[in-house]
Amino acid sequence: MTRVLKAGRKEPLSGSTRSAVVFLHGYGANGADLLGLADPLAEHLPDTLFVAPDAPETIPGMPMGLQWFPIPWIDGSSEEESERGLIAAAQDLNAFLDALMVDEDLLPEQVVLFGFSQGTMMSLHVAPRREDELAGVVAFSGRLLAPELLADDVLSRPPVMLIHGDQDDVVPVQSLPAAAEALQEAGWKDVYAHVMKGTAHGIAPDGLSVALAFMRDKCGL
Repeated sequence: MTRVLKAGRKEPLSGSTRSAVVFLHGYGANGADLLGLADPLAEHLPDTLFVAPDAPETIPGMPMGLQWFPIPWIDGSSEEESERGLIAAAQDLNAFLDALMVDEDLLPEQVVLFGFSQGTMMSLHVAPRREDELAGVVAFSGRLLAPELLADDVLSRPPVMLIHGDQDDVVPVQSLPAAAEALQEAGWKDVYAHVMKGTAHGIAPDGLSVALAFMRDKCGL
């Protein structure tokens, strides 16, 4: 049984919803952490609804922090617990996306996943395993989980924009070329990359500008 994800939202500036960006936050944060990005993006994407669901699990010892799934090297959980958590969170997110498209009368090709850190891990795991191709994936400062499984699991290949800071001390910047290579080996044609110079584990203005251009030019928003 899937868990219902609570989500904050910012309505389209135009008052008419023709697309949606779904923000997926990082480990220890919540949806509100990324929803503020809607403000600088909305003026360029006036017909876009921005939604930011909260991850489904609280983190032991961190009552205000949320996680999509346990991370063994951070919390000491087992690989099995992490994998179970990922599978459950993917089901939750898929149900959320399905409901969003029904409620807002949107097609999959009108929806972008915009992830940061663990939210990027979720985006890169879920989007390729959805039968109907989403508009695209913006993947900040994360990594592609289980790349060896991707070629067998892939059902669709939406455009992907990989963005990473070269000073990231949480998720190494080497995760970007590793993800790009695995996506291309699994048959992706539209994989793009941008490295934010002098940026740690975060979203710099140049990265956000690249993400906006990708969503407009490659995702049709």
